[in-house]
Amino acid sequence: QILGMPYGNCLLLSDGPVNNSTGIPFFYVTPKDNTVTDLLKNPMASLTLPEADGNFCRKNVIDPEDPRCTRLTLTGQMVTVPPEEVEFAKQAMFSRHPVVRKWPRSYEWFFMKMNIEHIWLQSWYGEVSPIAVEE
Repeated sequence: QILGMPYGNCLLLSDGPVNNSTGIPFFYVTPKDNTVTDLLKNPMASLTLPEADGNFCRKNVIDPEDPRCTRLTLTGQMVTVPPEEVEFAKQAMFSRHPVVRKWPRSYEWFFMKMNIEHIWLQSWYGEVSPIAVEE
């Protein structure tokens, strides 16, 4: 009933092994998930990351979803990770989320990543600053 309508979903992500963060979000996904089915038809997506560990919110014991806490929004195209990057994607995901190794193989898991096109940093009640992708 929501075919063609945007909706949010929670997916595990990693931008690299702990000591080798790249800034590129990698995802371990299954075609059995409607989100992935939609992304394979229309790859445009956005990803918002809250300030879970920032100084202001932690120091003042403020909920990370409070508008005073910084959040970063990435937008771009979700693509299947090419064969030459699969080993890195595997290390990235499995090192940060070891539980995925135990997920049922029958779900046909594969790796996707976001090719980031735009970055916005919201640092206070609606103040948004664009950030160059190269940064």
